[in-house]
Amino acid sequence: MTDLIKRQLSDGVLTLTIDRPDKLNALTNAMYTRLADELFAADENAEVRVIILTGGPNCFTSGNDLVDFLQEPPTHLDSPAFRLMRAVTHLQKPLIAAVCGAAIGIGTTVLLHCDQVLVTHNAKLRMPFVNLGLCPEFGASLILPRLLGQARAARLLLLGDGFSGADALDWGLANEAFDDGEQCLAGAKKVAQRFLAMPQESLRQSRQLMKQPGMAELQATLREENQLFIQRLNSAEAKTALNALLNRSTDK
Repeated sequence: MTDLIKRQLSDGVLTLTIDRPDKLNALTNAMYTRLADELFAADENAEVRVIILTGGPNCFTSGNDLVDFLQEPPTHLDSPAFRLMRAVTHLQKPLIAAVCGAAIGIGTTVLLHCDQVLVTHNAKLRMPFVNLGLCPEFGASLILPRLLGQARAARLLLLGDGFSGADALDWGLANEAFDDGEQCLAGAKKVAQRFLAMPQESLRQSRQLMKQPGMAELQATLREENQLFIQRLNSAEAKTALNALLNRSTDK
């Protein structure tokens, strides 16, 4: 399934596209591994200066592939999804997200770590972790209350309320919003060109200055969230909720 992640490197811009439209770009362990490998390699590749992460013009990602997720759930802190989190949080090069359509679960939480987030106005974002008997991941329990305040973060993380790309822009979770997917992808390329035109060492050091003060706290939160996430997966609550969701999906 690694061919479900498309890679294109052009003039310093690496575009990674989740390409599984028949499954709403649901992520398998193999896809997580491929994405993490690409990001780790990009940091070591001098030809890569900026990275765009997208799911194409219609859907970002619907989150975990439930069948794959239940067959091979994360069992340790180096499991594929957690390894992707480490690759993103340690990335030394600018990361731009172009979010069109659905962005569920990790499709939303990954945006908290991107340098620029571009969305379509009608993008549908949601973090249904508690609804599924799980817990927040990717540092969301730390970052969202600070960005949005406790009240709004609780609606999103505890009640699992969805929100639109327009909301994300209004709340400061996105930088720009567009009318359709093609405009969003074009906008991401324009932002990438702006990064390319900047003094690269100055850009690298400035990113480090912004990220470094909170890095130790973020990494500690990631460890705690991921350990609890593994525990929650083995709970009766999670098994009931995930299997019910899987059955609804297969009935359609």
